[in-house]
Amino acid sequence: MRKLLTKWQTVHTYWLGLFILSVLLQGLNLVDVMRFDRGVISQGQWWLLLTGNLAHLNWNHLLLNMAGLALVAVFFSAYMSVLSWLVLSLWSALLVGVGLYYFNPEIFWYVGMSGVLHGLFVVGGWYEFRRFKASGLVLLTLVTAKLIWEQYAGALPGSEEMAGGRVVVDAHLYGAIAGVVFLGAKSLVVRR
Repeated sequence: MRKLLTKWQTVHTYWLGLFILSVLLQGLNLVDVMRFDRGVISQGQWWLLLTGNLAHLNWNHLLLNMAGLALVAVFFSAYMSVLSWLVLSLWSALLVGVGLYYFNPEIFWYVGMSGVLHGLFVVGGWYEFRRFKASGLVLLTLVTAKLIWEQYAGALPGSEEMAGGRVVVDAHLYGAIAGVVFLGAKSLVVRR
């Protein structure tokens, strides 16, 4: 029990660190410097593929993403180690950034953690499904339905008003794909 509690605390320290970093970027007005910016990335500042996931449009947008992060922290933290969550977060951020850069040339800049959150929710939902079939199935079904809706009908009604700007739905898709690929890779590693 003590080992599980220590693991839980360590993982929550990671989530808290992401929260603090995102709030600092917003509070110090570093969004324009840290956002995904196609032109600047083309000039060699490739780290913006990652950091754009930590910057946000405004405080409302930040609050929405931090609420999602809090849900992941509360419901899924115990399913993996802090190292696994860190790798998943970085992988999801990278796939979102690279996906937008190569497959969405119409997008010149991007901010927000929602793509990464979709990767976290896919992985968390999978582990939830393995432990609690009903709630895991509901979560994975909702995420899948949301992604399908967004690909055919655009952002969910009201989401752009809440965030204060355009929702880049392909970022959600890339994040979810990152989660699926992560699960596949982790499964291969465990089998070996």
